[in-house]
Amino acid sequence: MEVSVIKIGNSKGIRLSKTMIDKYSIKDSVNLILEEDQIIIKPMSKSRKGWEKAFKEMAENGDDQLLIDDVFKDENLEEWK
Repeated sequence: MEVSVIKIGNSKGIRLSKTMIDKYSIKDSVNLILEEDQIIIKPMSKSRKGWEKAFKEMAENGDDQLLIDDVFKDENLEEWK
């Protein structure tokens, strides 16, 4: 698909059609991948996508135990008051 490069202030950019934005679920930002002879524009995915399901499975399997105690035996919590 050919698109025009347009002037945006002191910079230049390209316009994406509403159809393309909707089709690829582009929100506020995209990920640019710079390769040898091409630029790839990818929509940003949710950073925590799938975490809820993964945490639920961990809980069901008993894999959600702390690896390190959150309070150490010699820790003085009075210092933080």
